[in-house]
Amino acid sequence: MKKIGTIYMIGIKGVGMTMLAQFLAAAGNKVIGSDVSETFLTDAVLKKSGIRVKTPFAVSNIPAKIDLVIYSSAFKAENNVELKYLETKKNKDKKVPIICYAQALGELFNSYKGVAVCGSHGKTTTTAWLAYVLSKAGKEPKALIGSRVPQLGGSALNGKSKLLVAEVDEYQNKLKYFQPVGVLLNNIDYDHPDFFKDEKAYNQVFIDFVKKIPASGFLIIDGYDKKSVAAAKHSRGQVISYGLAAKEMAWTKVTVNYQARNVRVRGAYQYFLLNNLGEFKIKLWGEHNIKNALAVIAAARKLGVSLANIKKYLAQFKGTARRGQVLGKYKGAIIIDDYAHHPTEIKATLEGISAYWPKKNIRVIFHPHTFTRTKALFSDFVTSFSRAHELTILDIYGSAREKKGGTSSQILVKAIKAENKKRKLKQRVENLKDIKAATYYLKQTAKAGEVIVLMGAGDVFRVADNLFIKK
Repeated sequence: MKKIGTIYMIGIKGVGMTMLAQFLAAAGNKVIGSDVSETFLTDAVLKKSGIRVKTPFAVSNIPAKIDLVIYSSAFKAENNVELKYLETKKNKDKKVPIICYAQALGELFNSYKGVAVCGSHGKTTTTAWLAYVLSKAGKEPKALIGSRVPQLGGSALNGKSKLLVAEVDEYQNKLKYFQPVGVLLNNIDYDHPDFFKDEKAYNQVFIDFVKKIPASGFLIIDGYDKKSVAAAKHSRGQVISYGLAAKEMAWTKVTVNYQARNVRVRGAYQYFLLNNLGEFKIKLWGEHNIKNALAVIAAARKLGVSLANIKKYLAQFKGTARRGQVLGKYKGAIIIDDYAHHPTEIKATLEGISAYWPKKNIRVIFHPHTFTRTKALFSDFVTSFSRAHELTILDIYGSAREKKGGTSSQILVKAIKAENKKRKLKQRVENLKDIKAATYYLKQTAKAGEVIVLMGAGDVFRVADNLFIKK
């Protein structure tokens, strides 16, 4: 996986595929990809890396000579003409390896000293933050990150060391492909109901992953996250814990190794005290980012970065694309793009924004991601938007891998209104059909001094694209 030759990547515009493509190209491989014609945020990263992308999918895209084919898990022979052609007997006889994205990433990861960042929430930010600190501190890491990181010039690093920091995903049990030396497990919070039949099945993939850590390795966890603590009991390696003092739960008297306290916002930064290590500051808002910072501090110290460098570079980090990203202003309103698509993430993001801008009117345009998630976590979605003064919910962004239906945005809006009435919460809640309708609505109603959050794992960011188009 380090230097192979010509690699053809089907579905290259996905964020994971793009980070892998960027890494493989930087390692000296000739990378060519294919995807749909639609423009994605990753197009700019691929272009900057000099990676050619052929659109739309067609058998004629496939190069005559290929040493490896990597395909996105969003596609299979039944729904992709290129994969169908490559998997015919005639092409199998050419003995060109055809592997899925997760398998390719796992093989690459396992050939280095791999440190995996996993968990239900915060993976991308934590991975990018750790990679940034390690890189600036001169550790020359390799890194694979599930989003574009402006300060790193893309979503991958190819440093000279054997250390590889990678964001790894539990969906479809992709963790089975990885053999980590170290693991940062941010949290465990039930998700992906289209694949995991229940909470027990979801938790088990993390337990099985933790079991792989060697005795010489390490596991970093939120010591106040009950499910992470339970999973950590299966680790043979050193367990290092962190936590927010104010968030200690009654179920445990555990003393964590890194405990933050006295969190406060001053100007553009959040400040906190950490054990006897002094004061730290970060540019990212919200208590969830204090936790992400603690994971980075613990990992960076374990990997040999000095405390002075950790403090310096932790404070310099500005975040990643689509994670609390301020895109600009429209008619004086601040426009924020955020990937939150799970109730826990929504609550954390809105709490952070309301603490950072306590006097501003907060409006949310939410694009629910998948019917299965919306249905399985319905009651949690109903109560997760209380920090917003106004909520607009677009029709559900469905997945190609799921059956449609089971619930709807209209049903969700009705339930939120009923809950707000019960709680005597004044909040304007409505449903709009799509990106076009949301764009038109904001063009008519956006006002100076308010914060507008475009929220969801789909393409709700395109609302901002439409708003910022110059006439």
